[in-house]
Amino acid sequence: MFEKLKNVLVEEMSINPDDITPDAELINDLGFNSLELADLIVLCEEKFDVVFDEKDLPSLVTVGDVANYIELNS
Repeated sequence: MFEKLKNVLVEEMSINPDDITPDAELINDLGFNSLELADLIVLCEEKFDVVFDEKDLPSLVTVGDVANYIELNS
């Protein structure tokens, strides 16, 4: 799932693939702002047929967190 998510980040959000690791923090390492985080959630919901619960969003800090969430909830 990490590789699939990485491809979405590279292709859809123009993130440098070298910067994307499971431990990369969306805000601190990849420079996401709140609008980009919302875009990422929508993209993941569309691409991976998953629904994110709003109460879980604050716990999604790293790329790995998002990948694991998708795996557990899709």
